[in-house]
Amino acid sequence: MDTLDLARWQFAITTVYHFFFVPVTISLVAITAGLQTAWYRTGKEKYLRLTKFYGKLFLINIAMGVVTGLVQEFQFGMNWSDYSRFVGDVFGAPLALEGLLAFFLESTFIGLWMFGWDRLPKLVHLGCIWMVVLGTQLSAYFILAANSWMQNPVGFRVNPERGRAELTDLWAVLTNKVVLVTYPHTIFAAFMVGGAFVAGVALWHLLRRPDTDRAVFRSALKIGASIVLVASAGVAISGDLQGKVMTEVQPMKMAAAEALYETEKPASFSAFTIGTLDGSKEIFSIKVPYLLSFLATGHFDGEVKGINSLQDAYEQLYGPGSYKPNIPLTYWTFRLMIGVGMASAAVALWLLWTTRRGRAPAPWLIWLAAPLPLLPLVANTFGWIFTETGRQPWLVFGLLPTASGVSPGTTSGEVITSLVGFTALYGVLAVVETKLLLRTIRAGLAGSDAPPPDPEPEQPDKPLSFAY
Repeated sequence: MDTLDLARWQFAITTVYHFFFVPVTISLVAITAGLQTAWYRTGKEKYLRLTKFYGKLFLINIAMGVVTGLVQEFQFGMNWSDYSRFVGDVFGAPLALEGLLAFFLESTFIGLWMFGWDRLPKLVHLGCIWMVVLGTQLSAYFILAANSWMQNPVGFRVNPERGRAELTDLWAVLTNKVVLVTYPHTIFAAFMVGGAFVAGVALWHLLRRPDTDRAVFRSALKIGASIVLVASAGVAISGDLQGKVMTEVQPMKMAAAEALYETEKPASFSAFTIGTLDGSKEIFSIKVPYLLSFLATGHFDGEVKGINSLQDAYEQLYGPGSYKPNIPLTYWTFRLMIGVGMASAAVALWLLWTTRRGRAPAPWLIWLAAPLPLLPLVANTFGWIFTETGRQPWLVFGLLPTASGVSPGTTSGEVITSLVGFTALYGVLAVVETKLLLRTIRAGLAGSDAPPPDPEPEQPDKPLSFAY
């Protein structure tokens, strides 16, 4: 492989690895805040114990997310310097807001929440965790605004002398029609992951330790499974809106997602397709009539442009070359995203049904404890692979081809060296993360039995102590 291919592989591997932690962080901090709010309002000890238990898991996860996220910044300069130069003026504002505002809120109030259990009034301490929630939401929005600009560039002008895009309207970037639908879709998908994580851990404890804290973990199971169901409905609704916007701004991505080679009106949704290995021709397909037209346009008789006609149009607009993404990859990641996500919701619904009215979960359900959190996480991953590979061959749609963004002075040997180094480092981090999470999960609610003492303002010199 040449330098471009290696750089793309490295960025894909490190980004997908980093994104394993993102949805858990976004959702688990909000779930923890919700549990603490329930304790503050009801005074029930079970909510306090669950707050501390899942709060520990959140802290472990966010620490790993921050470490792996820093690598993304380094890669822009290492392997994608021409890309960084082209988008730097546009990305500077939203990413600065993310760092100075969102990350500041997260880092500051996480510290106050961690060390403030016995130092701050209950309401102030509760406010700290909600400020962390606000910080994670702002961080997600600003980063998605930057990514959405790559999908649908707005609020800029190209400076031909400097060969880069320059920001002219920050508000247009922050209100890009793509980010307005991508943000809720991403957040709902993250809550599917977080809810499944909470439910999976609770299910494990109910089955492996049936005589310990049964009532507490039964509540956690119901809360987690309910979050998955509500979030899955949000994913479906926001995904439908996102599909229509995607058809408008990136019609080739929608055509590739359906392996639709010829323009159709009305267009059918292919539930299963077999094509040639190069993705240039359909051999066999099972289709649902009219569904694709509705998903793409909102009308059952709407026209959906095909790959071949779009290729011809793009050649006339941008010049000779292939403007098709990897059709098999785009097609199957789109379906796996939907299929695995639906399976997650089905499992959550089934768990609620089998444990209704105080019923004990069947022992063989232990086999669902580990896969349950992984299902929506895998669906999230397939969704991002689809989003980014479906945009190819563009880094910035219609402006900057992927081949033009790689660092000109970088050699294949340098990329291979950093790729091996990152892979080895991430392997070690995966072992550390897994051991920390499993150790904390196995410990259960130990140490979370008693509520924290009220703050003692008469002892201002009392040293801070870690809450756990």
